[in-house]
Amino acid sequence: MYHVTNRGVARCEIFRDDVDRRLFLARLGRLANELGWRCPLYCLMTTHFHLLVATSLEQLSSGMHRLEGPYSQRFNAKYGRVGHLFQERFYTRVVRDELHLVNTYEYIRNNPVVAGLCDAPEDWPWTGRLR
Repeated sequence: MYHVTNRGVARCEIFRDDVDRRLFLARLGRLANELGWRCPLYCLMTTHFHLLVATSLEQLSSGMHRLEGPYSQRFNAKYGRVGHLFQERFYTRVVRDELHLVNTYEYIRNNPVVAGLCDAPEDWPWTGRLR
């Protein structure tokens, strides 16, 4: 299990509207099905995202490349941008054990609350699970 995150270059918005978020989630869902990923939690913010993904490191790397590259191209075309959308290669951390999983899950789930975007985790519409 991996905690995966990435953010916009110079902390720019990577999701400007709900259409952006739906496109990202649709692509994520297709890749999860194709690659056999299990994604028990995702959270899409404005300038970054978090994913919990169960897969091999090789499949994770390949999938993230296939997720972020095309998404960036569509985003740039839609908004007349050029250049990199994401700050760097995605960040990943291995979830070491059950306690680490619980803490990571709660961290991701509470991200919108800490950012002041909602009062409770269940109020944020862009947190959920795949498969």
